[in-house]
Amino acid sequence: MLFTDLGLSESILRAINEEGYTSPTPIQAKSIPAVLKGGDLLAAAQTGTGKTAGFTLPILQRLISAPVTGSGKRVLRVLILTPTRELAAQVQESVVTYGKYTGLKSTVIFGGVGANPQIKAIAAGLDILVATPGRLLDLMSQNCVSLSAIEILVLDEADRMLDMGFLRDIKKILAALPKKRQNLLFSATFSTEIKALADGLLNAPELIEVARSNSANEAIAQLIHPVDRNQKHPLLAHLIKTNQWQQVLVFTRTKHGANKLVTQLEKDGITSMAIHGNKSQSARTKALADFKAEKITVLVATDIAARGIDIDQLPHVVNYDLPNVSEDYVHRIGRTGRAGSNGVAVSLVCVDEHEMLRDIEKLIKQKLPQEVIVGFEPDPNAVAQPIQLRSQQHQQSRKPRTGGGSSEGGRKPAAKRTGAPKRSFNR
Repeated sequence: MLFTDLGLSESILRAINEEGYTSPTPIQAKSIPAVLKGGDLLAAAQTGTGKTAGFTLPILQRLISAPVTGSGKRVLRVLILTPTRELAAQVQESVVTYGKYTGLKSTVIFGGVGANPQIKAIAAGLDILVATPGRLLDLMSQNCVSLSAIEILVLDEADRMLDMGFLRDIKKILAALPKKRQNLLFSATFSTEIKALADGLLNAPELIEVARSNSANEAIAQLIHPVDRNQKHPLLAHLIKTNQWQQVLVFTRTKHGANKLVTQLEKDGITSMAIHGNKSQSARTKALADFKAEKITVLVATDIAARGIDIDQLPHVVNYDLPNVSEDYVHRIGRTGRAGSNGVAVSLVCVDEHEMLRDIEKLIKQKLPQEVIVGFEPDPNAVAQPIQLRSQQHQQSRKPRTGGGSSEGGRKPAAKRTGAPKRSFNR
């Protein structure tokens, strides 16, 4: 199947072609026709398979096929909610890229930056608004944005929004929307919580699931390196230098751990930057841009930023710490092996994390291969120690939000749950 088979306009197909894409991914091939029909949709696919285009392309098509006439001013017709700033920016980039010949206007709003430019962009008139829940509610409380004419609502990465404690905010936003609208719920998993949300939100939805929930992309080679906890940093530096890795995304469990690892790697002569919720938005944007441009070798991230990191042909992902929520393992390693390319996901596992590893293997229904690196053999007599799941600083950041519009603080913590020339389109 080609994009030309899906009923998209010439203006949209022109933009797709300019990006070098010809064929839709399975989730796109199924979701684009479903969205164009106008009904509600519940869709799940492995991360990195192109869910964003699965809703942006048909939404653009629907808007240009049924333009609003008479008022002379643009009316906000589409609201796309995402859990993190990085993901919001990524979705907005997709809307701009593939809508550039349609004449439609969009903007993105999120916390961590000044609200005035966002307020001005909304006041100038929009067709599509991409937002994180916190900043949207703040602007709604200031009467800076009206949702009274919304025709299409998208909840992107809905499972992550629930994990981050956004359910209350989502319900407040839903209450401000027209009753008659199209609802699109996209998720990497079909958890019990997602199904409960869908039951209360969607009206006779079409169900699309292109891969088994919580399964890892088969294009990703997964490997476990057993190691003592105090040898993780030396082992990581050894792997990067010995294998001459040029672009490595590394996940840590805490913000403090991310900052500490960056300092250690820089001392080893390995260029690194960190991205997490305590970093300013400008610092996060610069770190991600430098990493994409390969100006730095290592980007160290916490799970808060995992869903918004979309890098074509990223070769290596390293779990420096295993996640305490098993599903996050799938999302982390899904940053590689995208758009049909192959990827490698390495996990450094100490004795403290053996239970976490068992939970992950149970979730993905496979035993992960293990390889001990010579010189970094773990002590067979080592005793497991309790894992500090979050730093004191992290705990403070999870207190109820009092304002400011940040999309990443003030949410309850999640409960623990165990390049080809003709590329596929994954944006």
